[in-house]
Amino acid sequence: MKNIYLLGATGSIGKQTLDIIENQPDDFKLIGISGYSNFNKLVEITRKFLPEFVVVKDKKDSLSFKELFPNIKVEYGRDGLKSLAIYKAKDKEAFLINALVGMVGLEPTIEAIKIERDILLANKETLVVGGHLVSALKEKHDFNLYPIDSEHNALWQMMNHEENKEVKRLIITASGGSFRDLSRKELEEVTVKDALNHPNWSMGDKITIDSATMMNKGFEVIEACFLFDIDIERVETIIHKESIVHSMVEFVDGTILAHISNPDMHLPISYAMNYPSRKTTNIKPFDLMHLNDLSFATMNLDRYPCLRYAIEAYKTGGSMRTVLNAANEAAVDLFLNSKIKFLEIEDIIKEAIDSHQKIDFPSLEEIYEIDASIKNEIYNNYSKE
Repeated sequence: MKNIYLLGATGSIGKQTLDIIENQPDDFKLIGISGYSNFNKLVEITRKFLPEFVVVKDKKDSLSFKELFPNIKVEYGRDGLKSLAIYKAKDKEAFLINALVGMVGLEPTIEAIKIERDILLANKETLVVGGHLVSALKEKHDFNLYPIDSEHNALWQMMNHEENKEVKRLIITASGGSFRDLSRKELEEVTVKDALNHPNWSMGDKITIDSATMMNKGFEVIEACFLFDIDIERVETIIHKESIVHSMVEFVDGTILAHISNPDMHLPISYAMNYPSRKTTNIKPFDLMHLNDLSFATMNLDRYPCLRYAIEAYKTGGSMRTVLNAANEAAVDLFLNSKIKFLEIEDIIKEAIDSHQKIDFPSLEEIYEIDASIKNEIYNNYSKE
């Protein structure tokens, strides 16, 4: 029996994680959850699974939640997430599942590592922004970090028993997002509604926009470098519209392995939760006859400059990845609220990167300070009449 501490229970990854817990009641027990964006959904989850510990967004929500569940431990905000990450620190039959979106997910991961709790990771910012911190902690602490994202989970499955030196390159596929068939000219007037209509996946708003700009793929390239300790020159991206081949690994002997399945996030989540075993799922198996319908295309960095910005930020290193992420978060938020046009997302990110003076090895607090500073500047610039 594994005890599950789930950050981001009301989101897409959280919901699918709960499906797996419900389907495997003898294997998993939900001990703690967090949820910021959907109070009513959090209440529903709590009534169904009866966790011991719940973290909500703010003090007001915590008071309301405590009235409904007087026997459940309730905390809120950044401190609450840290508390949940290390709740029952001596529990060695535990997973922290980090399905948070944004910078808020970094600190709980760091805290969980310090108590040597195994982590199932879907929060991109943990490695995009704090990868150097996680790498340093690996030298001091014994823990496992299992990726949940479909691309990295696929790479993990294919590389699990292989030596890093035997890998020639990692190939990460990209659907191309909502606007994959549009020209740069056609992108000038696209709407938020258009952008949120992803052709293959059902995801949260922010990650769907990141998919359309290809920043999401840039983040995944950075994550792969930290997860698999591989140079960025050995990580490539290609367009694969069908989202059936989730990643590929080319080995030095010329062999290429491809991970193939229908696009359903239950699969990578289930693999990580049940590792090193596999469990039967209700997921529709892939029909091999559809292999005839698969397509692949070279990635064009001129078409998707956000991917190029991400690669350059990784190569520059240090605090530049924090700037990349902060500027992207702010720009995507502005676009979702119809404050800017779609292509302005790229302009905002480039301006932030070009004006930043790098810090080589930013601490956790420096990361949060830079993040806040970049976002405040961007919001201030676009709040002017």
